[in-house]
Amino acid sequence: MVNSELFLMNRRFLRYLFTAFLAMSARTVTAQSADAASIRHQVRTFRSEHETNILNELESFLAIPNLASDTAGIRRNAARLVQMMAARHIATKLLESPSGGPPVVYGELESPGATKTVVFYAHYDGQPVDTTQWATPPWRPVLRDGRLYARSASDDKAPIEAMLTAIDGLSAANINRSVNLKFFFEGEEEAGSPHLHDNLVRNAGLVRADAWLFGDGPIHQSRRQEVVFGVRGVTGAELTVYGPSHGLHSGHYGNWAPNPVTRLANLIASMRDDDGRILIKTYYNDVRPITAAERRAIANVPSIDSAMRVETQLAATEANDAPLVERIMLPALNLRGIRGGGVGATASNTIPTEATASIDFRLVPAQTPEHVRALVEAHLKSRGYFIVDHVPTAAERMAHAKIVKVAWEAGYPATRVAIDSPLARAVLHATQDASDAPVVALPTMGGSLPLYDFEQVLHTPLIVLPIVNHDNNQHAANENLRLQNLFDGIEVYASVVASLGTYWK
Repeated sequence: MVNSELFLMNRRFLRYLFTAFLAMSARTVTAQSADAASIRHQVRTFRSEHETNILNELESFLAIPNLASDTAGIRRNAARLVQMMAARHIATKLLESPSGGPPVVYGELESPGATKTVVFYAHYDGQPVDTTQWATPPWRPVLRDGRLYARSASDDKAPIEAMLTAIDGLSAANINRSVNLKFFFEGEEEAGSPHLHDNLVRNAGLVRADAWLFGDGPIHQSRRQEVVFGVRGVTGAELTVYGPSHGLHSGHYGNWAPNPVTRLANLIASMRDDDGRILIKTYYNDVRPITAAERRAIANVPSIDSAMRVETQLAATEANDAPLVERIMLPALNLRGIRGGGVGATASNTIPTEATASIDFRLVPAQTPEHVRALVEAHLKSRGYFIVDHVPTAAERMAHAKIVKVAWEAGYPATRVAIDSPLARAVLHATQDASDAPVVALPTMGGSLPLYDFEQVLHTPLIVLPIVNHDNNQHAANENLRLQNLFDGIEVYASVVASLGTYWK
């Protein structure tokens, strides 16, 4: 009896403690929500009162041509960035690579009392342009129908402007920053970041932080704010198979001389089925299983599949219309193009001499480009092919019935932060404070970014916090920024700077 009474008393006491904890938590969340509402209101008020100046600063930044290959133009961009950051009292320096290339514009802004340090990343270079395809000159910003048209308007100069304006808004309202800030603005991301790895290694101590937040990419197609916790990796290859040394009449020699186009088509079909499943032996052995937290996040992502099928005029999509958000969690083999013989006006009754396919492989954790290459080459050998990395010699052609030349591209692995980690929860919470609709938590984006360089060198978690509109013509003609996305983005970054350190326990 005594033991039973003690047990009941302990249960009552534990229930009391739990109830008290819930009540205390509710009061804390209410207080934080009130603070969040106040922060958002004050930053919005600042933005509204200074909207003309904000847009003028962004437009003057966009007016500077920013191809990484244009040394004079990219240096002008870097100098302009230094001025913009100095105006916010951000200690700034250029991180130069000994082998040349555009500098990284680096900055630091300490926050009294903060115990965590976050690096904001964006790039200030842009994609090449074909001016004949633009409605207006790409480096003459034009405001039309609530959108600003210019190269890099969304990718990535708008996020830079939003980050810096967020600092302005918090300072004007005397709102404390909850984290120490560093800024890493790259000048050659669109050129493949050839100096990034060396720059990170040389400056690893300088850029050390508790987390990196990337401002690259668009928000969700539903226009809801998005936080992305991973990116797919990538590697690519071109496969060339060979037929006769010179073209042969298909009537005289068909069914006798091997046709390289047919062989290549069969080879590709042996690597991937119609639903996108990769058929290469043991290809999925390295794939890290999707976690329960990631599955919950996927289930809450708004569905855009039906609308996308209408927009792209597809009656059906792969794997029995499986959701896009699920499909990008898997490895992919994409046939970028195939060339061999001729079609239309150039078609002839000839057995061609060779055929080439260009392929990209999208990788997920924990695949590596090196292992993917090994698996692909093992598959080619299993299909009877002799592999070369050069145009085969006459002796090689006579010695081997089936030859494939493989030209591999450089690549990098995928990265993904645990979506239920303390950092992930804190970023989601701070982002939600600045959003009217539920924030979309995306375990990974379908595209690839070289975030592995940062992870490999710095061993620091990286999260993508995009702000620009999804329909921005990124990399294409008439790139644009929806102004409301810029305004919302200012509030998002301000909320993160003001609250992340508080939520991050």
